[in-house]
Amino acid sequence: MTEPSMTHLLTKCNQGYKVVLAGSTAGIAVDVMLFPLDTVKTRLQSEVGFKKSGAFKGLYSGLLSVVMGSAPSAAIFFLAYETTKDCLGSHVSASNAYQAASHMVAATCGDITSCLIRVPVEIVKQRTQTLRTSSSFTTFISTYQTEGLPGFYRGYFSTIARELPFSVIQFPLWEYLKLKFSERSGQPPTAWQSSLCAGVAGGVSAALTTPLDVVKTRIMLAQIGTAEAKGDIMAVIHSLLREKGMAGLFAGFVPRVLLMSLGGAIFLGVYDKAKQFISNTFL
Repeated sequence: MTEPSMTHLLTKCNQGYKVVLAGSTAGIAVDVMLFPLDTVKTRLQSEVGFKKSGAFKGLYSGLLSVVMGSAPSAAIFFLAYETTKDCLGSHVSASNAYQAASHMVAATCGDITSCLIRVPVEIVKQRTQTLRTSSSFTTFISTYQTEGLPGFYRGYFSTIARELPFSVIQFPLWEYLKLKFSERSGQPPTAWQSSLCAGVAGGVSAALTTPLDVVKTRIMLAQIGTAEAKGDIMAVIHSLLREKGMAGLFAGFVPRVLLMSLGGAIFLGVYDKAKQFISNTFL
């Protein structure tokens, strides 16, 4: 291997190492810090309702599953996102439209790969949040015994159906807002500026995709053998409209928008800050 090729390979390895570490840090930070709010949102969207799901009792139920799954899920997402964005960036025009399209494709690749870990974590987390079982471990064993390995991927496609439009809105908007900060200041956006942009992008995305989040939650929490447990997205939407009208599709709207605004600010802000710290300290 020639020297330029070796240098290029080492640079790519360093970049990948930085992305994995920063992504893992961001994933753990946001999920642990905002877990109680996520529990409230999940219980509001539960079929049995907020009160019967536990109300404000045990707001940290299911935290263990998140602690174990956040780091690898976020690391895989950002590795796929950054790799795809870099590959597309070298082949597309510098115009805003093409850049936005490349960010959408990159976010899509990141979501599809990271959901291989995220969906099983969500299954265990949400079932524990609604106090069906006493712990994440008990939920894991119960799910495996009753549904086997496929049980951990119930709701995979409804999760993808929620995540893709969310990310397709959030990431181009985040990148666009950062670009505007950069153009005004003449230098790359700071971590807090990136965090502010991410908060706005997360809130807008959450508001627009709340119905898909409600559907995903209903499918994951549905009793075995029910129509909802089969994962038919349109059937769940029709059921929600029949039971509760349009309001049913926006259950948990306020905590979700608040959660994703704060979550976006923490997640992407910590990600950018961690990348800067790792670059300046270790690499």
